Amino acid sequence: MVSGVELTAGDWLSLIKHVKQWLSNLGRAKKERKLQSKKALRAVLLAVRETERYVTDLNDGQSHSRDREREISYLWSSLAFDLEDLRIEKLAKICRIKGKYWATRKQNGQSVFTSDFLNKAGTRLSDVEKTVNVTLRTLAKNG
Repeated sequence: MVSGVELTAGDWLSLIKHVKQWLSNLGRAKKERKLQSKKALRAVLLAVRETERYVTDLNDGQSHSRDREREISYLWSSLAFDLEDLRIEKLAKICRIKGKYWATRKQNGQSVFTSDFLNKAGTRLSDVEKTVNVTLRTLAKNG
């Protein structure tokens, strides 16, 4: 389970600056790109829900499932590619990290990433969800 400290004010300011820049560029984009961006952002929320469901199942005592972790890893990695294509780079990076995390997670819950790295990378599910929701709301206002 990914847990840890909240993002700092500086982290949020950096993220908001990136989102504003991306939205400014998106404002000049064609309608099709805007729709693709919304679709990709909503898909990230679905990945958050799928991951939350699996983590809840584990916390409720269900067995570790390599198949589900493989699916979750694929889902996050695929989203990273889609977001890279749309030039939503910071969120793409987070998705890449989450894909790698679930691909390399061991049965005892250990990962190739340290907790400190994951916290600083903003990969907590709640942080990802907040980022996407802010981006979607801003996109709705501007588009």
